[in-house]
Amino acid sequence: MDDKHELVITQFRDSVEKLGSSTVNCEDPTLMRFLIARSMDPNKAAKMFVQWQKWRSSFVPSGFIPDSEVPDELEAQKVYLQGLSRNGSPVVLIKGNKHFPPKDVPQFKKFVVHMLDKSIASGFREKEIGNEKLIGIMDLQNMSYKNIDARGLITGFQILQSYYPERLGKCFIINMPWFFVSVWKLVSHFLDKATLEKIVVVSNEDEKKEIIKEISEEVLPEEYGGRAKLVPLQDAVLAAFEGEGKSTTPAEKSNGAVSTSSQSL
Repeated sequence: MDDKHELVITQFRDSVEKLGSSTVNCEDPTLMRFLIARSMDPNKAAKMFVQWQKWRSSFVPSGFIPDSEVPDELEAQKVYLQGLSRNGSPVVLIKGNKHFPPKDVPQFKKFVVHMLDKSIASGFREKEIGNEKLIGIMDLQNMSYKNIDARGLITGFQILQSYYPERLGKCFIINMPWFFVSVWKLVSHFLDKATLEKIVVVSNEDEKKEIIKEISEEVLPEEYGGRAKLVPLQDAVLAAFEGEGKSTTPAEKSNGAVSTSSQSL
């Protein structure tokens, strides 16, 4: 890291302290994500960071959301955690035809956080570095009008861009039906420019081949041109790791939990 970046990070840490909080448990790569999300403005990044700390403390007070708190969402088996791409990014696959507008909105929001936490943690190597990113594939094949949930999509993406800055590497949307185009245009109005730039609506076979090239056949399921089997989110087992808080215990692993401090993820 050059002198200019070190200076900005120092200013960032000072700004956080002035707001009555601390960055003591955060490494530079974590702080850099917030700076990038706020165009390297230390004051704006500090404000975002403190808001994130407060949200994490209130929404995820124990450090993780276990399977037992999102049973309905997991039962749908609409999210799959497929392993790591060629560059080491966790690959998350979402099947739109298995999602329906939630009756329990608070549980849905918890599920989004559960999914993001577990997906990101699957990319850790012994210890969280802080700059890990994920790759998403949103498959809209065989969707019907009953599956349309613009509010849920907006909620999910807003949680991602507000509380998981620079965690999204890329998101591929495949098999988009004609009736979903207007829905996506509506959703797009609620997304930041930086988020939209990472979303690719795949419209032809050549672009699908690029997904295989970027992710690898070993990770992609057979129906998408790969050689892997689908792995439901709740069946994905994470190796124990030392996060910025504490390590995952065997009991937490068996419950699908990812234990972290409020300073991680």
